[in-house]
Amino acid sequence: MSERSPTRRFLAGQLRRRRGDLLLATVAAVAAAGSATLLLGVSGWFLAGAALAGLAGPAAVQAFNYLLPSAGLRAFAILRTVGRYGERLFGHRAALQALAALRPALFAGLAAAPARRALALSAGEASARLVQDVDAVETAVVRRPAPWAAAAAAGAAAAVIALASPWAALVFLAGLGLQLAAAARLAPPLTTAPAHAQLAAAGRLKDALGAYGPAAVELHCFGLAERAVDAVMAEDAALSVAALRRQAGEAALELIETLAGAAAVLGVAVVVRDTPMPLSALAVLAALAGLEGAASLLRAAEERSRLDAAIERLDAAIGDPTPRGGAAPADADLWIDGERLAPGARLAIAGPSGGGKTSLLLMLVGLREAEAGRIRIGGVALEDQPPGWARGLFAYAPQDAGLISGTVAENLRLADPAADDAALWAALDEAQLAERVRRLPQGPDTWIGDAGATLSGGERRRLALARAYLRDAPWLLLDEPTEGLDQATERAVVAALAARLARTGQGLIVVSHRDEPLRLASRRLEVQPFAARQAT
Repeated sequence: MSERSPTRRFLAGQLRRRRGDLLLATVAAVAAAGSATLLLGVSGWFLAGAALAGLAGPAAVQAFNYLLPSAGLRAFAILRTVGRYGERLFGHRAALQALAALRPALFAGLAAAPARRALALSAGEASARLVQDVDAVETAVVRRPAPWAAAAAAGAAAAVIALASPWAALVFLAGLGLQLAAAARLAPPLTTAPAHAQLAAAGRLKDALGAYGPAAVELHCFGLAERAVDAVMAEDAALSVAALRRQAGEAALELIETLAGAAAVLGVAVVVRDTPMPLSALAVLAALAGLEGAASLLRAAEERSRLDAAIERLDAAIGDPTPRGGAAPADADLWIDGERLAPGARLAIAGPSGGGKTSLLLMLVGLREAEAGRIRIGGVALEDQPPGWARGLFAYAPQDAGLISGTVAENLRLADPAADDAALWAALDEAQLAERVRRLPQGPDTWIGDAGATLSGGERRRLALARAYLRDAPWLLLDEPTEGLDQATERAVVAALAARLARTGQGLIVVSHRDEPLRLASRRLEVQPFAARQAT
């Protein structure tokens, strides 16, 4: 695997960790492929031999030994079944465990990428790369036993065919080699470009659905629904065309492979035509079984281009998914526009609309490139550190309360996957949302729809606030935490937050246009618009 590809490096590490399961899968695949070849070959010999014995008369029937081959057939059938089950069990377990580690690592790599690159990736493209592209990577794990299984099938077939004629065995191996060469040589030109196009088209379709779906009501109101549907269907049609082109390339490749395989079987049949019928049947059926046993290796060669395309897109999207070493110290002082904040301090950021208040918070959490000289953490300039270096210091509740399609509990556990029910309820209580959640049909396990569609704007904001409370961080960043709340609810939220800060000693940086949250801060920073800062 290329050392220049971070995704390949990560995958190689996962394969090393799963080598126990992969070894068992390989042993099982070899047993299944070899026994399947022997099963079909011996079956042909047994049936042909039994037929000839029957034609030869009662004495030949009595002399024919059917017990030993029938016992062998049963043994091969059992071994084939157990081997295939073991291959799928251990191979897919290794693949699923590798993917379970890969997706979070890729997401972390995407989050740690420079903000300009990470945020330029649309939601549809990010989804396509973290779902379809990662699924394509699964083949690199599942197909690991394929070379060994193909070798076992080819070796068993060649050994059985050689009983009829060594020359037939050579013809079989030559035909199998022709198949593999065709797959290796023709798969890239026939399938690589269509695979790239299909993955890109899937991302564009997800983008269209993500853009138009949430705005369905507005589109209907303005009479634009039909135009939106047409736009989505156009992307769907483009995806279908790309998929058909890839399938056409794969079909052409499979046709060439089939012709090569048919030539190999026909060659074996021609070479063994003068041997006794049982041996001829054994050789021809063994050749068929050997080619079938090597089919997984052919499929791996065909899917190679799709795998390469997926890995290339993942590398381009996330850069390096390996974790970065080092992090900002938890007890460090913050310096923001010359204002020094010791741990536990409370700062209100004020200024005109569009002046960059939210931008400051985004710089702190690494979602925006830090401007030179504006932020230092523990005496270190933030712009000199990798993206996300200081992210562990902050629990952030953004102005736009982003929620996932899931339950209340699932949205909360984004901040702390290990949080128990008591911690969830404590956070909901502090956000003044517990009573509302208790009235839901399944409480915190109630599905709240796409992006929290079943909740009001204020409820979504408080749910995001509760999620920030669950994150164990020395600083709490709040952007318009009470926007959209009535006065009574706002006072209750602020009072609970004041009690929380007094209890935990957590620092606070708050942005708000409302007076109630600003009273929590003991200090105030006026942010000037960019043009004003440049003038000074």
